[in-house]
Amino acid sequence: MTKHEELLHMLLNAEGEFVSGEEISRNLSISRTAVWKHVNKLRDMGYEFEAVSRKGYRLVTKPDSINATALQLALETTVFGRKAIILNSTLSTQGDVQHLAEQGQGEGAVVLAEEQTGGRGRFGRKWYSPPGRGIWMSVLMRPELALQNTPQLTLLTGVAVCRAIRSYTGADAGIKWPNDLLIDGRKVCGILLESTVEDHELRYCIAGIGVDVNFDPQDYPEDLISIATSLKMETGQTVDRTKLAAAILSELERLYFLYQKEGFGVISSLWEALSVSMNREIKVANPQGIIEGTAVGLDPSGALILEKKNGVRVSVYSGEVSLVN
Repeated sequence: MTKHEELLHMLLNAEGEFVSGEEISRNLSISRTAVWKHVNKLRDMGYEFEAVSRKGYRLVTKPDSINATALQLALETTVFGRKAIILNSTLSTQGDVQHLAEQGQGEGAVVLAEEQTGGRGRFGRKWYSPPGRGIWMSVLMRPELALQNTPQLTLLTGVAVCRAIRSYTGADAGIKWPNDLLIDGRKVCGILLESTVEDHELRYCIAGIGVDVNFDPQDYPEDLISIATSLKMETGQTVDRTKLAAAILSELERLYFLYQKEGFGVISSLWEALSVSMNREIKVANPQGIIEGTAVGLDPSGALILEKKNGVRVSVYSGEVSLVN
């Protein structure tokens, strides 16, 4: 941890109270002049301070942008997010992480962007990713995994993001198979998992995560306002995007390591507990047609098991899911 990161950590822990220059100097083993220089470095990063003689420094406001230093301080990981690139604007974080992967970047690397100009969802749909309103990020995974089991990572990522949102914001998010997070029937998050294969073997996966965090109703285009929602709209509070991103990455790493150790069963159980699809009548549209039935669970591959009205059970591996009731 650098000195200005240690200083930021001290001031954040003070929770708005003053910290004396003498205390900072002693704890960081630097001169009072160096303290002033590190405070100015944090000011350049968008932090604002009140400095009072004989009282010291007090953190007044934090930058609204996702901050690299604050992200590292908030992470509870050993791998995920420790290599993090934060961009003001990009076409797609998926493409950025793919470029890193092809250069040999290690597992857990993440790209976050304030804005995506060409964000992608499932089936090639555009993902609305305006500046300063959401978490638009992609994470590199290099699992030793059979190719047919890669859909399990989509479900794992959904569980991780859902758990992080619920624990950090209190919002009652749930998962609609396979990769949408809903609150009261409206979409708050989408997940896109893309895999790169060579000679029938998995080389790496990229988990794209898009969370609508601090949108107000007027921020949505007309075609989305009735089907989308944000964490701010649901909780009535502005959410710290940096801390939420750290919470997501921390939960993702915990579940990813658990999955590698214990297999898909534990993830499947967590997913079913958080799902808004379970025991509901649903309709799945895919290239083979439309299948209707009651969602009764996941099969070992991560496919959704539907029980049709005639009692026959079928596994659905892909498609557009809608809740019938």
